[in-house]
Amino acid sequence: MNFLSAKRRCSVWAITFVLMLLVVFSTQAWADGAEAITAKERNRQVMNVTLGGVGVVTAWGVVNWDYFSRTPQGTSEGWFGQNTESGGVDKLGHVFATYAAAQGISSLFEHWCFTPEEAAWFGALSSFTILSVMEAGDSFSDYGFSYEDLVANAVGAMASYYRYRHPDLAQKVDLRWEIGVHPGQMDITTDYENSKYLLALKLNGFERFNQSILKHVELHAGYFVRGYSDLSAPGERNLYMGVGLNLTDLFRRSGHNRVATFLNYYQPPGTYLAVEGKLSH
Repeated sequence: MNFLSAKRRCSVWAITFVLMLLVVFSTQAWADGAEAITAKERNRQVMNVTLGGVGVVTAWGVVNWDYFSRTPQGTSEGWFGQNTESGGVDKLGHVFATYAAAQGISSLFEHWCFTPEEAAWFGALSSFTILSVMEAGDSFSDYGFSYEDLVANAVGAMASYYRYRHPDLAQKVDLRWEIGVHPGQMDITTDYENSKYLLALKLNGFERFNQSILKHVELHAGYFVRGYSDLSAPGERNLYMGVGLNLTDLFRRSGHNRVATFLNYYQPPGTYLAVEGKLSH
């Protein structure tokens, strides 16, 4: 991992973390019979949020990432191959960043009385636009435009739209980021040695399980890499399957809805048992 990439990822995750907070602290206002926002006001709010995000990204890119310092360039970084810079975990980072940002913006839009359909669509579109402008800006810097990053952004936006439009799916499946604690790593946003990305299947979302003890259980499938920060040795790519405690349901039943919502996106370490397998070189 080079220093330039680390700087960019730090800022991507800073933006994503702020938008994740919108999910936790925004109260969805739409209900049957509520007065929907007018089309004119809706479009104004969408433009304000999107252009605000684009403006922040562009200004930060000019100051910190040398945007517009060279002619546009593009490159293919690969996906999950052994010889890629981060074993593909950075692509999952783009998926998650766009997904989490879209969920946050959609929640904010619904708080402003967008319909659920409008909130889901415009939230995904706004998030994709903001992160894609970041990718376009990279083409004018030493980073270069990455086709894979753009595709990953699109996947994250589509995943957010579909999940937001289908509450029954949201009760069953989460896309989460796990970050461990490492005293020697001050910037957790670039600490791929302690990060994992996973899908969690929550059994309490299924009618056959929600009245049994299994409502407290969830199943995990995830991916992580180790050793890519050490250039002297080959990195490891790992898949894992796990069984965990359904903390989102536990906190929601206890009345801690904001904590429960946050845990739809963050996986605390040590709350599950897993079987891991290394991918061949």
